[in-house]
Amino acid sequence: MPQFPFSQALTANQLGFNPLSGWQYEWTPYPCSLLILIRATGNTAKLTLFSGSETIQERTPIQGGGTAGVTPSELNTPAISFMAPGGDRLKLVIDETGGLTPTVDGVVILNPL
Repeated sequence: MPQFPFSQALTANQLGFNPLSGWQYEWTPYPCSLLILIRATGNTAKLTLFSGSETIQERTPIQGGGTAGVTPSELNTPAISFMAPGGDRLKLVIDETGGLTPTVDGVVILNPL
């Protein structure tokens, strides 16, 4: 069960940050179930989530109230869960839209089916 925790301080109005870029499992090697937990220190970051040519979640606000550097847990962060076929490219596009500098923390958990 591969896991990818990440933490990134965004610059003001930064667009197109993809934490999965370059990850070994950016391209799913087999059919899998994904669980994504993501949280930011502010309320101005937006997330668009793709699996191959399918848009899983379209430019929605990322939950605010997190502490920089702390990986979110299922206890207090709503999970994004979906299934992806083998060979799909996973892409998280994070945009900072408010001119602030939030930190985005998250974890991607990939479970083979």
